[in-house]
Amino acid sequence: MKFSELSDSIVSQTKEKPAWNAFLVGISGIDGAGKGFLASRIVKRLVDAGRRVALINADAWLNLPRVRFSADDPGRHFYRNALRLDEMFENLVLPLKRNRSIHLKMDFANETANKFRPYTYNFTDIDIILLEGIFLFKRAFVQHLDLKIWIESSFEKALLRAIDRGQEDLSKEETVEAYENIYFPAQRIHFETDDPKRSADIIFKNE
Repeated sequence: MKFSELSDSIVSQTKEKPAWNAFLVGISGIDGAGKGFLASRIVKRLVDAGRRVALINADAWLNLPRVRFSADDPGRHFYRNALRLDEMFENLVLPLKRNRSIHLKMDFANETANKFRPYTYNFTDIDIILLEGIFLFKRAFVQHLDLKIWIESSFEKALLRAIDRGQEDLSKEETVEAYENIYFPAQRIHFETDDPKRSADIIFKNE
């Protein structure tokens, strides 16, 4: 599938959305799959098609490093504690889906921050919510998504992207260590526990 076909598919599937709530699209994949880049391009395509879109990045709901990282079984700990997904769905995503508008103040965490900073979401009369991030297809949350897109990427390619973007201000060696010891083991647990690709309506290969 080409990007144009992916974006056209989303536009087509949202044409007949119920008027009383927003259409919730989940875009997920492993760390470094290219979720954020593709989501931003999809938003532009949807806006050009006349849709009112709310783009939400789940990384805003990170836990602070002292919570999301642990030397004790680091991959499993990250899988369980990386993100405040319960809070994100309860306070932001589901109310926005129901009401199509929201004004919400929350605690935002940058990847390298040791404390939260205030951030306010302010969306009005939204047609489509584009939610992107890791672990969105956990069994507890996948049921809420109207359209589920899995960005397929090899671990090798994802690691090259992470090194290229200098994630969390890490050196190349530190990035490789973090991905091999934390992020990729966490994703393998996600595969075993949630089988996210099986839940997907669309699998988009991004190599």
